[in-house]
Amino acid sequence: MRRCVTQGLKINSNRLMSYRAMKYLNDNRIVYRKYSEDQPTQEYEWGWYYADGTHGYYSLFNSDAKINTIRSLKWHLLTLWWLNPSMDITKFNKLAEVITHKPNGFVTFNVSNLMLNSIIKDVYMQDLERPPKNKLRKVVFKDNSGLDKKQKLSIVGQLIGRKSVIDEEAIYQCMLDLNDMGKKITIGRIAGLLDCSSRTIHRNMSDELKKEKDLLNIENEKI
Repeated sequence: MRRCVTQGLKINSNRLMSYRAMKYLNDNRIVYRKYSEDQPTQEYEWGWYYADGTHGYYSLFNSDAKINTIRSLKWHLLTLWWLNPSMDITKFNKLAEVITHKPNGFVTFNVSNLMLNSIIKDVYMQDLERPPKNKLRKVVFKDNSGLDKKQKLSIVGQLIGRKSVIDEEAIYQCMLDLNDMGKKITIGRIAGLLDCSSRTIHRNMSDELKKEKDLLNIENEKI
């Protein structure tokens, strides 16, 4: 039996509609966003703060980044199926066709019928009792919070910057938030959010984090 998921959230965004064919998802009431069910450390009018982070916040198609790898495509399809537990295999196959049709603006590469059938088979074999792997988030903004990117980044800096020690976890959270808001991740911007020097960021940034920074920037490039 498939896991029941609390009804998620759908966005009616003209900005998103301008470069992705979101009409099919919205017309068919496909859920592609979901707030976390974890208990937040603090709740605000604009959203929630999780001191230990949460893996429960799913937000697909919320930035300019498109799906540019098979691995990412599989994750998106698996997450969409998990977020929509009442979806049967026929509806899922149709959704997968919409997502993988390059002109619809979700993917950056062509997907053949043979490849699509293989991907659907792989996704179908996954355990839908478990939530798909997701990045840890500490700050989650509500839809229609009324805040612009600058205000959101200011809040992130205030909350994440509370830590007296600048470590990889704090740096990574800032990277995720910058990426989520469509901002290029730079050492200077991370330092600004954490209210420290660029030298401090360089000193505490591992090679793995540097690679992740580059990958996030590539994924968030406007196509």
